[in-house]
Amino acid sequence: MEVFRNFSDYNSQKPLALSLGMFDGVHLGHKCIMDELKKIGSENNLETAVLTFWPHPRFVFKPDENLQLLNTLEEKSLLMEKYGINNLFLKEFDEEFRNLTGEEFVRQILVEKLNVKYLIIGYDHSFGKNKSGNFEFLQKLSKELDFEVEQMEAINIHENNISSTKIRKALLEGNILEANEMLGYHYSVSGTVVHGKKIGRTIGYPTANIEVENLKLLPKKGAYIVEVFVRNQKYKGMLSIGTNPTVNGDKLTVEVYILDFNEDIYGENITVKFRDFLHEEIKFEGLEKLIERLDEDKRLTEEFTF
Repeated sequence: MEVFRNFSDYNSQKPLALSLGMFDGVHLGHKCIMDELKKIGSENNLETAVLTFWPHPRFVFKPDENLQLLNTLEEKSLLMEKYGINNLFLKEFDEEFRNLTGEEFVRQILVEKLNVKYLIIGYDHSFGKNKSGNFEFLQKLSKELDFEVEQMEAINIHENNISSTKIRKALLEGNILEANEMLGYHYSVSGTVVHGKKIGRTIGYPTANIEVENLKLLPKKGAYIVEVFVRNQKYKGMLSIGTNPTVNGDKLTVEVYILDFNEDIYGENITVKFRDFLHEEIKFEGLEKLIERLDEDKRLTEEFTF
C-alpha cells in the first residue's frame, strides 16, 4: 500500500475507487466499505484508495477537548493494508482545506487531482465547509463530473448500528467483548516497556509497565485478560489499568503480568490485545488480599481459551 501525505505526490494515471472519512477504530462497517471498494475496483480496473485526515479534525475545531483515538496512525495504516487498499491519503486538516466547500473539494481534489471515478461514502457522512457535501449533493455533481457514487448502509450488530462512538463507549465501560465484536478484531494497545515501582516482583507478580501513546484510548480502569505479543511470540497475560490504590499510587499506569515469561524487556515495544474484562479497579486492605485476587485472576486467565 502506498501512503501519501500530499496530493501532489500522487501521480498515477490509473483512476480510483475511493472512500473518505475519519475511519477511527477501523471497524466492521469500515471493512464493508473497503470490501466494496475492492469489488468495484476489480470489476472496473480501478485502484482502491482511502482518504482520511490526520490529525483528527476535532483537534482543530475543539483543541481543548481531551480526544483519545481508537487507532494510532500506525494501527490505522496496517488495518487498511490488511484489508487490501492500494493507496492511503493522509490529509492534514489545515486552514486552506477546512475552507473548501463540498463542491470545491470534489472538483479540485477528488476529480482533478486524484481522478476518482467511483466514490463510496458511509451512511452518515458529510464533508466540506459547513458540511455542504452529502450523498444527495454528490449524486447531482457526479453526472456533470463523470463519476459514480454509492452510499453504504449502516452495519448492525444485535440491531444496533456500529460506530466508532459506540465502540469508544463500550471500551470506557469495560465491555471488551462488545467492542471487539463491533471492531471485528481484538482491541489493542502498544507501547514501550518502562521502569515502574517494581512492587509486583516483591509479591510474585512482576509486571511490565507499558508507556502508551497519549492519544490512544485506554479502556476502563480495571483488570483484563489479554494476549501479549513480545518479540513475535504470543503469551497470556493479566493487565491492569489504574493507579494502584492498594499501595497508594497516584499515577495512571498500564501494567501487564505475562504468564510463563521471565525475560528483561525494558525499552522494548510490546502489544497487548484485550480479550475479556476481569474486574474493576479494587483497593485492597493489604498486599495479602491483593495477592489472593491476583491468584484468582491468574487462574481465570490460564483457563481462558484464546
